[in-house]
Amino acid sequence: MPFLIETFDKPGHPGTRSRERDTHLEFLARNKVLLLACGAKLDDDGGSAGGGIYIVDVETREEAERFIAQDPFAHAGLFESVKIVRWRKAYVGGTCYL
Repeated sequence: MPFLIETFDKPGHPGTRSRERDTHLEFLARNKVLLLACGAKLDDDGGSAGGGIYIVDVETREEAERFIAQDPFAHAGLFESVKIVRWRKAYVGGTCYL
């Protein structure tokens, strides 16, 4: 069953996000087989809202925890907190999976 991971950046750390972005994107590319969807959270004006969303196709919470712990943003200490919940795939790309 997939898991939704929501990250929340520490306040005042946009430089960390910018500095680690390329390494983070390489990490995502290496793990693309696990990613159903992911991306940064944005303010209404399109600027960073200080965090991200990942929907990963793994079997256990422990696998989801290991995944996010390996993210370069986590290694750099960017995350203030991380929330992980199981997720049921209902519709993706207009296709029903129920």
